Amino acid sequence: MQVLVRDNNVDQALRVLKKKMQREGILREMKQRRAYEKPSEKKMREKGEAVRRARKLARKQAIRDGLIAAPKPKPRFAGGGRGGPGRGPGTSPRPAAQPAEAVKA
Repeated sequence: MQVLVRDNNVDQALRVLKKKMQREGILREMKQRRAYEKPSEKKMREKGEAVRRARKLARKQAIRDGLIAAPKPKPRFAGGGRGGPGRGPGTSPRPAAQPAEAVKA
């Protein structure tokens, strides 16, 4: 695996490397190899992963064929990244100013 460092920007290169490792499944494999896994457990895990892949493929095919409805897309907020729940457009951490009531004299 190779990552180019541009303009001495090591932080960006590290982010790219982590993303590539995540995509390839290297981090997951390293975590699994920390402890011994019995052959029977390995077989069970691999079988479960195969079943999940097959179900996902069948679900995508059914959506493409129109047999089931596609899931609703998650709302995307204009604020961009890491806002957390309830931080969409039009929301602010402070309460909105209340209109002043008319005073009778």
